[in-house]
Amino acid sequence: MARAPLTTRFAPSPTGQLHKGHAFSALTALDLARRSGGRFLLRIEDIDPTRCTRENAEQIFEDLAWLGIEWETPVRFQSEHRDDFTTAADRLAARGLLYPCFCTRTDIQREIERAGHAPHGSEGPLYPGTCRRLSEDDRHARIAAGTPHALRLDLEKALSLAGPDLTWHDTFHGPQPARPELLGDAVLVRKDIGTSYHLAVVVDDGLQGVTDIVRGVDLFEATHLHRVLQALLDLPKPTYHHHALLTDPSGNRLAKRDRAATLKSLREGGMSARELRSELGFH
Repeated sequence: MARAPLTTRFAPSPTGQLHKGHAFSALTALDLARRSGGRFLLRIEDIDPTRCTRENAEQIFEDLAWLGIEWETPVRFQSEHRDDFTTAADRLAARGLLYPCFCTRTDIQREIERAGHAPHGSEGPLYPGTCRRLSEDDRHARIAAGTPHALRLDLEKALSLAGPDLTWHDTFHGPQPARPELLGDAVLVRKDIGTSYHLAVVVDDGLQGVTDIVRGVDLFEATHLHRVLQALLDLPKPTYHHHALLTDPSGNRLAKRDRAATLKSLREGGMSARELRSELGFH
């Protein structure tokens, strides 16, 4: 039986200009929505004011329009909806699922070195739980003293409350059991920006009714944690489409930090949108 019309999204961070990998992801999401008679959304994930700029966001609009991509308006800018993320964090905190973490990166590294080892997850050594073991009195005293802190998910408590259906389906990789231990007690509220990628993306996808999430396989393991948050916040379970990453002739993944050729530079160099779409497998 055919699925109902789908809602997909392309959600770049305006920390630099788009490259071919972004174009492929956006076109994949658009094609999926169109083939189902559904909706395609554009979201700007600009929660980090130190790295995101409005100029880059405007460039994203220009690049996507050049590609022939149309999206619904108004575009959701995450920076304009911080209250939604605070509300979600407050819900988790009210259930005792968040705890303040006062550790700096140096503190964490020292604790790992002192222990002699640390479990490893998808992003390296996992947080050793230093602040999870603090007493309530100690936590309150540090907060009252104005000590900067993030809020971490107490994963053990979270799993006890999340329910049994911690699975998700990926069209490229099949059924998946959630393995949030790959990220451990992840930071859900950063001390500098008041939320985190993990919390914001889950909340936004839920609020916007996104049924199908198209993104690169580099975010595959984050989905294990996202399924836990969806369960805790009573949000629907999307279908995921984690596509392979585009690479350069040397086999390295395209990335902003490596100065991959931007869509703007390709356009200014004479490539047409039709040529690029054809190269990426879209007509």
